[in-house]
Amino acid sequence: METSHVNSGALTVAIALAAGLISQTVAAHLRIPGIVLLLAAGAILGPDVLNVIEPHDLGNALPALVGFAVAVILFEGGLNLNFRRLKRESVVIQRLITLGSLVTAAGGAIAAHFIMGWEWRLAILFGTLVIVTGPTVITPLLRRIKVKRKLHVLLEAEGVLIDPVGAIVAVVALDLAVHPSETLLMGMFDLVVRLGFGFAIGAAAGGLIALLLKPRHLIPEGLENIFTLSLVLALFHLCNMYVPESGIGAVTIAGLIVGNVRSHALDELREFKEQLTILLIALLFVLLAADVRFSEVQSLGVGGILTVVVLMFLVRPINVFLCTWRTELKLRDKVFLSWIGPRGIVAAAVASFFATELSRAGLPGGSELRAMVFLVISITVFVQGLSGGMVAAMLGVRLPKSSGYAILGANELALALAQVLRDGGKEVVLFDTSVDRVRAAEKLELPIIYGNALEERTMLRAGLETYEGAIGLTPNEEVNLLYVTNAREDFKVGRTYVALHRTLGMVTNKMVEENHSHVIFSSPLDLDLWSVRLRRGTASVEQWRYTPSVAKDAPKENEKANKAEKAKGTEKSKGTEKGAPTNKTEGVPTIGEANASKKPDAPVNPFVRRNLFVGIALTRNGSVNPVDETTKPRAGDLAHFVVFDDQREEADAKMRDAGWLPASE
Repeated sequence: METSHVNSGALTVAIALAAGLISQTVAAHLRIPGIVLLLAAGAILGPDVLNVIEPHDLGNALPALVGFAVAVILFEGGLNLNFRRLKRESVVIQRLITLGSLVTAAGGAIAAHFIMGWEWRLAILFGTLVIVTGPTVITPLLRRIKVKRKLHVLLEAEGVLIDPVGAIVAVVALDLAVHPSETLLMGMFDLVVRLGFGFAIGAAAGGLIALLLKPRHLIPEGLENIFTLSLVLALFHLCNMYVPESGIGAVTIAGLIVGNVRSHALDELREFKEQLTILLIALLFVLLAADVRFSEVQSLGVGGILTVVVLMFLVRPINVFLCTWRTELKLRDKVFLSWIGPRGIVAAAVASFFATELSRAGLPGGSELRAMVFLVISITVFVQGLSGGMVAAMLGVRLPKSSGYAILGANELALALAQVLRDGGKEVVLFDTSVDRVRAAEKLELPIIYGNALEERTMLRAGLETYEGAIGLTPNEEVNLLYVTNAREDFKVGRTYVALHRTLGMVTNKMVEENHSHVIFSSPLDLDLWSVRLRRGTASVEQWRYTPSVAKDAPKENEKANKAEKAKGTEKSKGTEKGAPTNKTEGVPTIGEANASKKPDAPVNPFVRRNLFVGIALTRNGSVNPVDETTKPRAGDLAHFVVFDDQREEADAKMRDAGWLPASE
């Protein structure tokens, strides 16, 4: 019998895991929120329909699984938050976590009391349970619909940081409900202690983990991910042992600290935690959904649906508009924030915990409370998840497809181009594997991903399919060509650019053309030289206006030189016929002959003088784009050049000869 029970629990986990990942896969192909199919799979496989999954077979293992999952999910959520971005939006984020929590809890409680007819104790517990939104639903949604960066930061930060706050508030409220002798003041003190203890220990632990991961050989290569995982799980349960429910805050803050301290293992750690999070979400949503009875949800009736509607269309907007009062956010931004507020795994897990604890204390309402929370999760995820992209497009907050450029490499030339494109209104993202270059980009507040952009997971993380162009701008020509090939073939990027190194020649212009790409900056350059000049401050980025009336006739200017080369080539030919000595290899033209064969009136490149200036971007009709070999300037066009300051007079003269005047003139 004992073996049968173990096998039954193991089979439940195995089937739930397989069903969860199949659901996630199908949802990805259908481009719908994965949680919609996870909830459906749990309901169908649960006792009410097929009776294949029985969560009760797990016994005490289910709460342990939930604890492990919550620890990993919130640590992973913290890893993805950036201090700089949080600081820029800190006022709204703080309000959403504090004032927003109070508004949601009060609104949820009032709705449950007056619509559902619940007593105040149960209604207040419901209000505290729906405080959280959660990264498990917000993050996948934002990756799919791609909204403005400000909104992305606000929603992601709210989802991650409000989870520990909401969960601890809910647990404190449960303690007050189960032990009526405790006063509200004691409850408030308990809340502060749990949050303070968790955040303090989490910050210390996060600093320690980051310190251990920073040296390259301190943790053996290949063990960094599981080493970090073991410390995170230990942190979660040790904090809970000393101060109950403080672990959820500790792992969130630890993730935030580790994610903002650069180390060689950070990129792989993010990928590992992301995959583990997907696995745990798939498992737990199926198990927790299977644990809810249809009859419990049906018993909520129309009142349950009305309560969810009030939360979505009244409480959430009040919350957002109060928290964004007198901020720079536009009305359309506030409306979008009001629309997006789906609940996730933390709400489901805490609701299941509440049902168990209320039943154990002999108090009624636990099953109804759990069913109501799952109804909130189901409706918010289904409605807001499916309509989020459409609402974002209608409000004009969604980034248009084919917007901006994804640049491989964060050298000084790439950073200069990225700044010009960003200042011109284009979205940009850079990729690099150098910690120093990543830091340099972050100081300029340029979005950058630390990782190998030749790997699919890195491109997926950047959402490469939403960019209009991909630019390979490293000194390695072959890597540049491979990167843009992957971007075009795998992510359908419409326009691709390759930087060619003048002194290497491993990739030719013809190879770039056959690849259906373009040569960035219009011709091969000494990329290292120009990057060094920018780094040392001997070159500057300037804006010039094309004025063809001031340009000199390039063909006439070079006519004498062309004739001289022709004459030189003719003389060499005659000398060879007479048997004059020559170093020429048979069948290979001399330099003079090669030049003589060129058209004498070939136009001079208006964007490049090899050692004097380089045109990097052109603005026409208000739209800025990189310069390539097909770019032809028109009167009135503005272009950004990198100009060599040590030969300023000659550079200025040549630029004027090519038809350029400073934009200030």
